Amino acid sequence: MNTSNMSFPLERSEVVSLLQQHKISPTRQRVEIAEFLFQRPQHLSAEKILAGVTDAGNRVSRATVYNTMGLFASKGVVREVLIDRERVFYDSNTEMHQHLYNVDTGELTDIFDAEIDMIAGPKLPDGLRIVDTDIVFKVRSV
Repeated sequence: MNTSNMSFPLERSEVVSLLQQHKISPTRQRVEIAEFLFQRPQHLSAEKILAGVTDAGNRVSRATVYNTMGLFASKGVVREVLIDRERVFYDSNTEMHQHLYNVDTGELTDIFDAEIDMIAGPKLPDGLRIVDTDIVFKVRSV
């Protein structure tokens, strides 16, 4: 699902509908996690999601958040952005775009294709096509 036609924040009924569209059973904890995540387009780690959901008064375990975010990523509800082995962000904006990661601040921001000059794509073997790209530009202050 492309988030370009979403209006943030999503209401609870919209969250339930979104999960159902992706063939995910809308359990109470999944809905609470998704409600927090879809307050606005944002990039959050599982730890930030856990903190935000529990700060809102909801009871959810760390394992549930990690498992739910893995499910959401595999079903296309969110984009998983891997910075390195220890840093994973979940992006509530699923439309095609790239990222800028500031290694000094730890901030991840969106870059849309129109904002960057892309080099030519790789020559692919017959019968294959590119379905997605995941480019993260890592930057540091000079």
